[in-house]
Amino acid sequence: ELMAKLRERMPDVAVIVLTAYGSVEGAVEAMHMGADDYLGKPVHLPQLLVVLRRVLAHRHLQKEARSLRSALAAREDDAMSGVVGHAKALRDLLDLARQVADAPVSVLIAGESGTGKQQVARLIHQWSGRRGGPLVNVKCGALGDAAAAERELFGQVEAGVVIREGRLREAEGGTLVLADVDALPLAAQARVLRVLQEHRHEPLGDAAPRSADLRVIATTSKDLERLVKAGKFRDDLYYRLGVVSLRTPSLRERRDDVPLLAMHFLRRSAARARKQVVGFGERALGVLLACDWPGNIRQLEHCVERAVVMCRGTEIEPRDLPREVMSRTRGDDAAPVIPGASLRELERYAILRTLEHVGGSTSKAAKILGISPRKIQYRLNEYRGGAPSASGSGEFAATELMDD
Repeated sequence: ELMAKLRERMPDVAVIVLTAYGSVEGAVEAMHMGADDYLGKPVHLPQLLVVLRRVLAHRHLQKEARSLRSALAAREDDAMSGVVGHAKALRDLLDLARQVADAPVSVLIAGESGTGKQQVARLIHQWSGRRGGPLVNVKCGALGDAAAAERELFGQVEAGVVIREGRLREAEGGTLVLADVDALPLAAQARVLRVLQEHRHEPLGDAAPRSADLRVIATTSKDLERLVKAGKFRDDLYYRLGVVSLRTPSLRERRDDVPLLAMHFLRRSAARARKQVVGFGERALGVLLACDWPGNIRQLEHCVERAVVMCRGTEIEPRDLPREVMSRTRGDDAAPVIPGASLRELERYAILRTLEHVGGSTSKAAKILGISPRKIQYRLNEYRGGAPSASGSGEFAATELMDD
């Protein structure tokens, strides 16, 4: 009876059965009930130590196996969901999203436009216990005035006849994503707040309340606190939505992921266009790394799609990239990369800025740029000779860079 209770309440606890009534039948029964081992009395301490070591080692292997399975499952989830990148900011976000996925609370996802807020909302739904239910996306900016927003969200009844079910009804048992929740009219905000507080709502034209078994995830690219202070967003709804708040990092915070994302979009775009474009030239990749990407991942995706269409060979070159990408830099004190700059100047800029980004490591810079460390060292020797600088920041200490 004790073994059964232990396995029910503490399944991970190791158990060794000691008994003065040793028998083969008793050993088999104990092991069948979940005992890790079986010893007869009186206890022989050296034998007990051997058994303890074996049981602990086995438990350690089990723990490692569970951790490995979890890691593999996470990678499979990431691969299935299309997550690309290994930057720390992205990994931290995904860890938090996975952690809160099963929590019965609303989630607010904030971040710049084009940073993947909708994708994070989809992942939270996929990782939650509601994954079997519907995932309903509502673009609040397209709802119109308060009356139209309430009809769309809560439905409408006329003379006892349901004219429109409403998006909340569609999301029953699943997840409702309110994209750009900052655009939701104030009157509709009050009714959404009631749903979150009381888990019920009424369609327009019907006083009979309906239950609301759903999870709400809201996204925004605006500063909601500032909107609250300006009276354009309800403070009580803001606090209710933000029980858990996540922030999607900008592409500037994930600069190491630019090559991975670019190749991901290139393969997909090349397959759609049925073109034999297999990669980026060194200079083109340098331009992508130098761009500040105000439109984030969405802008990079459109840039690569356009470049694949314009590409005349098997590798994308700077001439294939949109002019606005060629004219934008990281937004700091560096000199801009502008149309008309020579390819050599672009290459110099890409190498020096990438070296700054990785702290002067030529091997890391070479990996990001897709060239050899020897080529970077060769170029640095040239730059020490007094060639015009493509960067507005100071020159590197070449001897420090060469040490790598």
